[in-house]
Amino acid sequence: MKTDVVAQIEVIPCKICGDKSSGIHYGVITCEGCKGFFRRSQQNNASYSCPRQRNCLIDRTNRNRCQHCRLQKCLALGMSRDAVKFGRMSKKQHDSLYTEVP
Repeated sequence: MKTDVVAQIEVIPCKICGDKSSGIHYGVITCEGCKGFFRRSQQNNASYSCPRQRNCLIDRTNRNRCQHCRLQKCLALGMSRDAVKFGRMSKKQHDSLYTEVP
């Protein structure tokens, strides 16, 4: 059984693409797709390029079209490279995320 806080977090859409979130991953409320994309990007030390003007719309239907813009959005919204290595965030960071929960 899920705790009330976890259930409430899942009501908040993914901050990256707007899909249904599955929890707090790497410091940001995200879906499984964005969590996996960020993890793979960091593990593979990926370097992406944007075929357009570096301002692509990243939403549920377009999130796979531009890896560069998706990764930049992940970083801009606070997904942490350090969290990939250590797997945890500070209590202060954790508490600040829960202020978003209704």
